[in-house]
Amino acid sequence: MEKIFDDTYFMKKALQEAEIAFEKGEIPVGAVIVIDNKVIARAHNLTETLNDVTAHAEMQAITAAANYLGGKYLKKCTLYVTLEPCQMCAGALYWSQISNIVYGARDEARGCINLQTKLHPKTEMRGGIMEAEAAQLMKRFFIEKRNLN
Repeated sequence: MEKIFDDTYFMKKALQEAEIAFEKGEIPVGAVIVIDNKVIARAHNLTETLNDVTAHAEMQAITAAANYLGGKYLKKCTLYVTLEPCQMCAGALYWSQISNIVYGARDEARGCINLQTKLHPKTEMRGGIMEAEAAQLMKRFFIEKRNLN
């Protein structure tokens, strides 16, 4: 029997959020946080909308999930995000003690892996889930951005 609630299923939800960001003129990064196969937070980049450099999709999702759970720790939760978290977001995810991070595309320049940002010792991270779709959305965004300027 096919497993309906897998990494691809939830990454598609994160990609939907990234599309919303794209439509708003935001860098198209989307995120969802899941516990027990239930989405408890949905978010996308809002840095331009809020004029706030910290309004990354992950940061918005962490806040929404913490509010939903009634506490600051996201143990037993999984973050699905279309782009590898940056150093700032990885730091916030460290403090949230999130159990799992699943990302789509790598961010070679600003991602937490190349910058060697530490995650919580109990956090597991894996990537490459729907990587091509996530990377294509980013490429399309920046091509359109360049053509407008």
